[in-house]
Amino acid sequence: MSLKMRALSTGSGLAHSIKRNRSSLISTVIRVVYPFRCPALSTMSREDDPKLKEMMDFIDNLKNYEKLGVPKGAGTDSEDGFDLGRMRRLMELLGNPHFTFKAVHIAGTKGKGSTSAFLSSILRAEGYSVGCYTSPHIKTIRERITLGRHGAPVSAEVLSHHFQRVRRDLERAVELENGRLSHFEIFTGIAFSLFSQENIEIAVVEAGLGGARDATNVISASNLAASIITTIGEEHLDALGGSLESIALSKAGIVKGGHPVS
Repeated sequence: MSLKMRALSTGSGLAHSIKRNRSSLISTVIRVVYPFRCPALSTMSREDDPKLKEMMDFIDNLKNYEKLGVPKGAGTDSEDGFDLGRMRRLMELLGNPHFTFKAVHIAGTKGKGSTSAFLSSILRAEGYSVGCYTSPHIKTIRERITLGRHGAPVSAEVLSHHFQRVRRDLERAVELENGRLSHFEIFTGIAFSLFSQENIEIAVVEAGLGGARDATNVISASNLAASIITTIGEEHLDALGGSLESIALSKAGIVKGGHPVS
């Protein structure tokens, strides 16, 4: 099944499962202007918007595995894997904002970004309030969070204001975890709390690495709408266990019993 048809099928299933009476999904997709994402050129560009300086100064002091490289086995569901417990504790300090919206969780080696963008467009065309969280970015970290009827990157003003709103909780979390929280974990917390603040109905969330121990996998069965696994390939072999089978197992960690999988 092609990526586009997979996204169409998933979008149709979601619209049906959430049980909202809307016009034909196919007819709305025809009217969608699909904002395809280009492959990321760099994850290392410095955010130059002065409104975001305080936020960037804060998160740039944390470990950034996109720059440093991911430790061996860190993406596996094993004793070598990232500690998902610290992410859960962060979310508790933030008031568990990820429980306030439904989520479509997407993992895979290739196609996660384009699937996320296409599915977000479908859901917006169906009338849902949608937030989309992807990584990495090309020019600005704001690209990782899209909101609104057109799926535009979050504005510097909104992101800066929200950071100040949750900053004390973030600082407390970093302190309690003895500095072990990463750049990606903290920004995932910022994104999920912003989605809650903006009262989105459904979030389309791309896993950063693997799935089972990825920071985004705080999404639970109670708020999961569906899981999507795109193409699986031999990337990040050391981080994901060293084989195609271990990579697939890690990515399958986003699947929750009783929920659709595509």
